[in-house]
Amino acid sequence: MYKSLIRPFLFSKSPENAHYFTFGWIKRLFKISGVQAIAKSIYNFEDKALEVEAFGLKFKNPVGLAAGFDKDAKLFDELSAFGFGFIEIGTLTPKGQEGNPQPRLFRLPQDESLINRMGFNNQGVDEAVERLKRKRSPVIIGGNIGKNKVTPNDEAANDYLLAFEALFPHVDYFVVNVSSPNTPNLRALQEKEPLTLLLMALEAANQLKQLRKPILLKIAPDLTNEQLDDIVEIIEETKIDGVIATNTTISRAGLNTPISEVEKIGVGGLSGKVLRERSTEVIRYLHKKSHGAFPIIGVGGINTGEDAIEKLKAGATLVQVYTGFIYEGPAMIKNINKAILKWRQG
Repeated sequence: MYKSLIRPFLFSKSPENAHYFTFGWIKRLFKISGVQAIAKSIYNFEDKALEVEAFGLKFKNPVGLAAGFDKDAKLFDELSAFGFGFIEIGTLTPKGQEGNPQPRLFRLPQDESLINRMGFNNQGVDEAVERLKRKRSPVIIGGNIGKNKVTPNDEAANDYLLAFEALFPHVDYFVVNVSSPNTPNLRALQEKEPLTLLLMALEAANQLKQLRKPILLKIAPDLTNEQLDDIVEIIEETKIDGVIATNTTISRAGLNTPISEVEKIGVGGLSGKVLRERSTEVIRYLHKKSHGAFPIIGVGGINTGEDAIEKLKAGATLVQVYTGFIYEGPAMIKNINKAILKWRQG
């Protein structure tokens, strides 16, 4: 039904309008008594064998929703009914910002991919906190944090710390996003020295809490092996909890979409099927190089159970979806979990 009826209708709208339209309708429908329970009965698939323990948290299944879909923590309760094991909100910045000018989100249907240059558009961390205070579902929530566009890199740690402190009572783990290609100079924070200082500042704040919370680092797929070696060393030195591999890519290699169409779209991060192989390579490299010293959340090009299993075999502990969710629809979560269970049971 999703692919034959709902997706064609949504794809007749611009990608960003389709996103807000979908959010609005889900919000309205789930206010009707019984709708959430019906959605759970259709889309949830639970089995003890799917449970995963990672960085001190227990996940009911290994399939999560990546950051960027519910940036402002507006729909996490409703989205939990689709069977996600965890939901990551954000990227959130201390102050609200509009992001880059529209259009800034583009479909590549031939590649089941997206290009975005959203630019950390969000309403600010304080507004998200007010919504998180009203959380009803038991779903695990990750808080993906970033810096405001106007904040220079030498002051970036202050932005991350502000977002960290505001979100701390309301999320289960944190993700440090220094890998989006859509905020000017942000990726420079992935270099060894500034990244080490940033993560050490966050972990120092974390240690002051009565009970610290896991901190993960989200990295780009465009890092070299030498830079990935640095990431392994940084995690060991800063004692953070793990990595999310990977964010979107600035590469345009491997696309079936005509070059003229891609060039017309312009800059932005590419996600979707075309990223599957590279993100898996990064996961495999990090897992092997670190000897499995830290958990990895695998994300990039997951549309099917087989795609998710590929990531798990490469060394991922958990996986996340985003672009695949848009192309495949909500049934994909159940299908992936069924495939993972079958694979685990041999």
